[in-house]
Amino acid sequence: MLRYSYLVLYFTTTLIGPGAISPLPGTSRMIRIFGLAALAALVTTTLTACGVGEAKVADSTEQAATAPLPVNVVAPYKADIFATYESTTTIASDAEAPVLARVAGEVVAILVEEGDSVEQGQTLARLDGERLRLQMQQAKANLEKVTREYQRFVNLHERGLVSAAAYEGLKYDLAALEATYELKRLNYNYTTIRAPIAGIVSARDVKIGTHVNVDDATFKITDTAKLVAYLHIPQTELAKFSAGHKAELRVDAMPEIMFAATIERISPTIDPRNGTFRATAYIDNSDGELAPGMFGRFSIAYEKHVDALLIPTAALLQEDSENVVYVVEDGAAVRRAVEIGIEWNGMIEVLGGVRDGEQIVVTGQGGLRDGSRVLASNTALANAKG
Repeated sequence: MLRYSYLVLYFTTTLIGPGAISPLPGTSRMIRIFGLAALAALVTTTLTACGVGEAKVADSTEQAATAPLPVNVVAPYKADIFATYESTTTIASDAEAPVLARVAGEVVAILVEEGDSVEQGQTLARLDGERLRLQMQQAKANLEKVTREYQRFVNLHERGLVSAAAYEGLKYDLAALEATYELKRLNYNYTTIRAPIAGIVSARDVKIGTHVNVDDATFKITDTAKLVAYLHIPQTELAKFSAGHKAELRVDAMPEIMFAATIERISPTIDPRNGTFRATAYIDNSDGELAPGMFGRFSIAYEKHVDALLIPTAALLQEDSENVVYVVEDGAAVRRAVEIGIEWNGMIEVLGGVRDGEQIVVTGQGGLRDGSRVLASNTALANAKG
């Protein structure tokens, strides 16, 4: 509008002259002033009627209102889907054995360290067993002496030269000496501390020179090839679970990795303290990636729907207490109320409202209304199956 004022001033000074606004005497001065005002009003009215400067604004607003909104779409597809239950607990080893000293003695050798893999029966450490070895040899000598005497008594007994009482008495003495020798030999063998099970040395509780007594802990062996988790599930869910159900496990230490687990046992009793039942899950850990004590997040698949129609969960909206998706038809977004089923792994089952092969909006649907013009693209999410 400022440039139009300058234009009016130009025409005024040109047509009337610069002297039009200079003081003039009498009536002639008033006529010129009124003429100047009338000319200015005429020019302004003409320019306003032409609408100069307003047409572009109106055109821009109209174009923005009709521009299609960019959205990403995917097509529903059919696949199996599982109903799941989420639970958390600490995983543990199903086989863990403390290695206790069977005899007293001083530790003279340690052959394994924490973290070493051991086989069942492998030697872990040795105690000073010289005293026990001598006791074993003494018992062995006594046994051999009585054995030879017994053999002589057998010959005499067969010839009737010794009484039956003397023969039977020597027979019992021989049996007692055999037991004494076996006990001494066993005690001497216990000076070699061995692994009771195969696994990993998870603790070493002795050092060279340590004196241990009977039943003192020396090592701990943990079998990590098969781990166990005890899941406590509300009693209202009892009917949904049974042995053989599959589960998936994630641990905080490796959240990007999914581990497989299986429900092996379901307790038929309810814990009155918290109203839960116990499900025992086993995890194959033959590769050794997991460790007992890790905190696990379990997802248990207890129901399977075969060949269900699936869409991404991200496509679903809540509008007016309804589950809604937007379907692209002839370049426009069409609002559809849908009936949903199982949700699993970022996908959701659709029981009604959309059909296989339709284009479902998965990004950009938040700003849509029924009938909104859209520019659909599947470059970001070509297909949920992929």
